[in-house]
Formats: sequence, C-alpha cells, structure tokens
Amino acid sequence: MPQRTRRSRPDPKVEALRVDGALNRHADQITDSLFGAHEFFDARDLVQVKYEMLRRVEIDAQPITPTAAAFRLSRPSFYQAQRAFQQRGLAGLLPKKRGPVAALRKARKSEQVDRNIL
Repeated sequence: MPQRTRRSRPDPKVEALRVDGALNRHADQITDSLFGAHEFFDARDLVQVKYEMLRRVEIDAQPITPTAAAFRLSRPSFYQAQRAFQQRGLAGLLPKKRGPVAALRKARKSEQVDRNIL
C-alpha cells in the first residue's frame, strides 16, 4: 500500500505577513545573532527585521554596511527605513500598499468631471 504524505498546515502568521506584504523572502539568509537565538525574533517578519537593523545601528552603535548585510538588506534600504522610522515611527516600517495608483487617479478625475458636468 502506498504511503500517504501528510500535508502540513500553512502557518497563519506567514499567510498574514504575505497578505500584508511584510513577508521577508530572505528570512533564511539573515545572519544576525538575534534571529535564531529566540523564537521571539522572527526573520520572516520584514517589519521586525528592519526595526532590529535600525536598533543595531542606533543603540548598539554597529556600522551600517555590515549590519545591513547581516539583515540581508542594502544600505539604501537601511537609509529608507531610517528615514521612514524617524518620520512615522514603527508605522513607517510597514510596507506601502501596492496597486494601480494611476487608475485610481483617473477614476477620481472622472468622478470630478462627472460632478462638474451635472
């Protein structure tokens, strides 16, 4: 009799991170010692990864280039995260919504034209 393979259930946190656009595709490549040392530090969570990267530089006084590399992010990504965090706090590290911005603008402009005609 052939052996059945059991399908594992999808992790609800991974699915939530994916839906929110915050799933870190390079989670397995992070080399910072915090990730892997305790389950609280989840390398799959891109917001947490960015925050910990900023903390390493700001609080632990680590240099930017090797720190960004340990978190599998680029220097420009570090500076973008730093600026976003300074301007908006933790909310600044959340991924921006993606979508057809141009189409939305056209729809709004069309609504405005319709109102002007009526």
